[in-house]
Amino acid sequence: MSDAATAKATWQLENNIKDLSAADDALFSYDDMQQTAIQQQKPWTRNPHFFKHVRVSALALIKMTMHCRSGGNLEVMGMMQGKIIGDTFIVMDSFALPVEGTETRVNAGAEAYEYMVDYVQASKFVGRQEHIMGWYHSHPGYGCWMSGIDCSTQMLNQQYTEPFLAIVIDPVRTCAAGKVEIGAFRTYPQGYKPPDDSKSKYQTIPMNKIEDFGVHVNQYYPLDVSFFKSSLDSQMLDVLWNKYWVNTLSSSPLHTNRNFIAGQISDLADKMEQAETQVAHVGRIGGLAIGGGAAAKQSEESVLVRIACDSAKVTVEQTKGITSHVIKDAIFGVARRGGGQLAAGAPPATG
Repeated sequence: MSDAATAKATWQLENNIKDLSAADDALFSYDDMQQTAIQQQKPWTRNPHFFKHVRVSALALIKMTMHCRSGGNLEVMGMMQGKIIGDTFIVMDSFALPVEGTETRVNAGAEAYEYMVDYVQASKFVGRQEHIMGWYHSHPGYGCWMSGIDCSTQMLNQQYTEPFLAIVIDPVRTCAAGKVEIGAFRTYPQGYKPPDDSKSKYQTIPMNKIEDFGVHVNQYYPLDVSFFKSSLDSQMLDVLWNKYWVNTLSSSPLHTNRNFIAGQISDLADKMEQAETQVAHVGRIGGLAIGGGAAAKQSEESVLVRIACDSAKVTVEQTKGITSHVIKDAIFGVARRGGGQLAAGAPPATG
């Protein structure tokens, strides 16, 4: 097996991409009558939690990931095409939009909407009947969640173009972790109060984003995301993989993410300083309230646990980056140092 094939197999394993059988290729057929019936029934209007799952094709996944990585530290945006089966979004394909992005937001102008209409019409001309059923954008370096602007955009889309899905990808953490950092979300109807979910998954949020994250966290909910690959899109995935593999091989996470890593360490230091200040403050006034000591201790432990989780995540990502660097140096460094020959005194490689 070639290096590229091995890397692709590893990527599919890391992201838990399921192979579909030939019989399951029917998933790719589009039934217009079935989709029209779903549109007429509108089951999501009766249950804000109606949609629970998202299945993304490997082709769409790698196209979205490559697009998000190409944006660097700037946010990028694109659209997704697919269909609905039961309570599940099926994402078949995706395409990028020509939009203006910054490090904190992305805006779609008239040019982007015109491009979107032309793209969909061209897709139908070649037999692709899937409608646009969602949008994706990147959060470079600060996790997969919905900001206030994201929630407003998604609410507007759900109001006029249901059913609609939002996906967020963090390309920086994707490079650092070795697997795609992705989240899929739906917003609640305006005025809806969701049930308290104490078991929601903790995620690392930079200090300068915590306020925005906390204010809007109850306006949306995450969907379970899984990936699939069928015999019909394997060839296209092979073509795209060559570019993805070369870009991955020629880059070092330690070099590419050096600013991100420095920012994470600085963010951890700020969180530790803030926690120390809070603990000292609570220690001074905790004894004045009955039962205040137990509550203060619990709050202190909660803050320290979150900081420990953030620190562990940084450590794991750094370890993966160092491991990747060492392996590449071991494979390609010998030829570079020895001019294509084994370095003097180096033992021969063994199988």
